[in-house]
Amino acid sequence: MNLFLLGVFVALALVVLGKNVPQLARIRWPLAAVILAVFLVPSMVRMVPTGHVGVLVLFGKVHGTIPEGVHLVNPMSTMELMSVRTKEVFEHAEAPSKEGLNVVLDVSCLYHLLSDQADRVYRQIGVNYEEVVVKPQFRAAIRGVTVRHEAKDLYTSSRELIADEITRDLEEDLRQRGILVEKILLRQIQLPKSVVEAINSKLAADQDAQRMRFVLEKEKQEAERKRIEAQGIQDFQKIVSQGLSEQLLRWKGIEATRVLAESPNAKVIVVGGRDGLPLILNPEPGKAEK
Repeated sequence: MNLFLLGVFVALALVVLGKNVPQLARIRWPLAAVILAVFLVPSMVRMVPTGHVGVLVLFGKVHGTIPEGVHLVNPMSTMELMSVRTKEVFEHAEAPSKEGLNVVLDVSCLYHLLSDQADRVYRQIGVNYEEVVVKPQFRAAIRGVTVRHEAKDLYTSSRELIADEITRDLEEDLRQRGILVEKILLRQIQLPKSVVEAINSKLAADQDAQRMRFVLEKEKQEAERKRIEAQGIQDFQKIVSQGLSEQLLRWKGIEATRVLAESPNAKVIVVGGRDGLPLILNPEPGKAEK
C-alpha cells in the first residue's frame, strides 16, 4: 500500500477515534498532522538505483519515467523499477538446416531495455518482457536463419555471418518493442557425426588440392627458369661462335706462345706444329732456369 494513503488512514482514524478518548481529544488534530507528515515525506521522495529507471503509475495509469537518482514525485503515485543494464538470454536450440538436418546450437543474445521506452514497455508488456517477448523472438530468429543455410555453413567460417543475420532479424523486431539487441554470440554448433566427418573429409580434400596446385605451380616456375637459363646459354654460345675465326684463334695462340717463351720457367719450344703453331714442351713445370 502507498505510504501516503496509509498515513491518511492512520490520521483519519486518530481524528475520528480520538474524540472518544479524553487523553487524545485535545491533541488529535496536531498529532494527525504529524503522522500525516511522517508518512508524506517518504512517499514523496523516491530513489532510483544505478542502472535502472523508475516507471511512475498513478491510479493505474502510467505517468512517465524518472532516471536514476533521488526525485520528488506525487505522493499518490507508485513506482516500478526496470533495469536498463545489459542482459543475456541463452538458448540451447535444435533447428533444421536448409537440407533438413537437425543441428543443435548454443546461442546467447545480449540486449538492454531502452530507457526512454521503459514506460511503453511497462504499459504494453510488463516487467516480465524478457519471457513474453525477448525469448520467443530470439528462438524464432534462430530457426528462421538456420533454415536458410546448409549445415556446412553453420560448421565452417560462415558462423559469423549467420550470427549477423540473427542479429538483423531480431534487432528490427525488438527495437519496435523498445529493446535494443547488442550482439548475438554463436557459442557452439553440434551436427550429426556423419555430417561432421563428411565436412572434415571435404575440407581435407580441398587442402590437398590446394597443396597440389601449389606444387604444380612451383614446378612450372622451375621449368620456366631452366628454359630461360638454357636459352641464355644458347644465345651466349651463338654470339661467341659468330665472333671467332681461324685467324683470331691463331693470333691468340701466337700471343700465348710469346708470353710463355718470355717467362723464366724452363720449357722446350718446337716450331712447326700440325696447325702451324709452336709446340711447347715443359717436362719440369714450375722450375726456373739456372
